[in-house]
Amino acid sequence: MYTPAKERYETMEYNRCGESGLMLPKVSLGLWHNFGDTSDYENMKQLCFTAFDNGITQFDLANNYGNPYNGSAEENFGKILKRGLWHYRDEICISTKAGYDMWPGPYGAKHGSRKYLTASLDQSLKRMGLDYVDIFYHHRMDPNTPLEETMGALATAVQSGKALYVGLSNYDGPTMEKAAAILKDLHCPFIINQNRYSIFDRTIEKNGLKEKAAELKKGIIAYSPLAQGLLTNRYLNGIPEDSRIMTDGRFLKKDALTEEKLMKIRALNEVAAGRGQTLAEMALSWILRDGIVTSVLVGASRPQQLLDNIKAIENTEFSEEELKKIDELSL
Repeated sequence: MYTPAKERYETMEYNRCGESGLMLPKVSLGLWHNFGDTSDYENMKQLCFTAFDNGITQFDLANNYGNPYNGSAEENFGKILKRGLWHYRDEICISTKAGYDMWPGPYGAKHGSRKYLTASLDQSLKRMGLDYVDIFYHHRMDPNTPLEETMGALATAVQSGKALYVGLSNYDGPTMEKAAAILKDLHCPFIINQNRYSIFDRTIEKNGLKEKAAELKKGIIAYSPLAQGLLTNRYLNGIPEDSRIMTDGRFLKKDALTEEKLMKIRALNEVAAGRGQTLAEMALSWILRDGIVTSVLVGASRPQQLLDNIKAIENTEFSEEELKKIDELSL
């Protein structure tokens, strides 16, 4: 029987999510990669236990996470819950999402209809063996479904007791602002946005999401903070044969690592070394630097990698010179 470390809350730091009462760890565990049916179950279990042992209380999933089968990440996480973490359910924040292709036919395709979102949440709860999730996100903007319908479905999830809070993922600033107004009228606790954000990807700075989230006092949790591994020491000396670029080209392709990009990565690594950090630690610290981002979502292939990422919270202050240099190397 799994027994978590007694000192698990001593080193992790927590941020309030927007103006809600929910506190989230500065580093959260994402189950996007490495939790499908092609992954080793024992390793998955140790990743979750290591996370919780070190104060990571948030576990982030989606209906379509898992390779090659949709839903397999939720199924595997459900097994881990049942076989070790269940006794600590009230200490854990579990989130899931719906919005992309999930099952055949018009009702399981990528959209934000009430029918799809309601059915998907029910399926997710069944796969994980849960009565409710802490946060339920709409995973993507859908221009073909009225925003009022999508937000109404999220509100129903809360009213039915199947979710405690709701969030939006991959929205831009203007659309998020409209959605927030609808959810406010529905008295639905919308508290967080999940978006891609890294030194190499400034989309939320350009589309108004980051600024509008701060203005409306909504949280942000950043995914792909290491740019699919580019902001680590993984590619400093070229492309390893066992790297994600070589083994799984769905999210990071060979042409992403040009000689110019490699030079920038090496220069950023020098900035990190000057701060006494690894490149990955600096990349995570950079996201947390101004207090607008509530948490960073990290993926990991082994427990030690997760422990290394947690070190990022030890130094999130940057000099103006460092920030300027990082911008010069990434914009």
